[in-house]
Amino acid sequence: MKYKRILLKLSGEALMGNRQYGIDTERLMEYAQEIKKVVDRGCEIAIVIGGGNIFRGVAGAAKGMDRVQGDYMGMLATVINGMALQGALEDAGIKTRLQSAIEMDKVAEPFIKRRAVRHLEKGRVVIFGAGTGNPYFTTDTAATLRAIEIGADVILKGTRVDGIYDSDPEKNENAVKYNSLTFEEVFEKDLKVMDMTAFTLSHENKLPIIVFDMNKDGNLLKIVDGENVGTLVNL
Repeated sequence: MKYKRILLKLSGEALMGNRQYGIDTERLMEYAQEIKKVVDRGCEIAIVIGGGNIFRGVAGAAKGMDRVQGDYMGMLATVINGMALQGALEDAGIKTRLQSAIEMDKVAEPFIKRRAVRHLEKGRVVIFGAGTGNPYFTTDTAATLRAIEIGADVILKGTRVDGIYDSDPEKNENAVKYNSLTFEEVFEKDLKVMDMTAFTLSHENKLPIIVFDMNKDGNLLKIVDGENVGTLVNL
């Protein structure tokens, strides 16, 4: 096993499956089974999920909504997604804890670093909700921050595509995939891996990032075992 402790970042849209909005329970169960394989291997896993399948603060602001209020609505959406994933994981027999950056005692623990690490050491999956708890920060930034705080070995960014390309592979059939990149190369080529705040935070803290296709069966476990899947961004 190459990675002992990982931070898995999932977009809210990933939970939609083939739907246009909301949560596809079938896709949720598929993800739970993929995560279970990793847990059974003995890997410690924390998860951050976006909220774009329910609400995006940036999109609300573009339509005239107050950005701060919109961002808080987006944070609440991530907690809804976290609760849904928690339910799916527990149905699969995995012990989990949901921690929120915004206190909501009835549904989640407050985020406390030492407690989160202790849960991981006990083999529990920890889901971090509500982003960083502050407006203007993306869930990519929240994922990077939490990964650094818990001492994760790597950030695994699960997407719909199988890595980083020189252009959008969904729009350009001739797009070229990169198997590995340095942080400097990503900056130079202006590739969109994460937002700049999250990416810079990873770079400064020497935290590798792997972008991969979460929808392909077995990919998550292959990465944990050290196989070359997706695109690795490292120093």
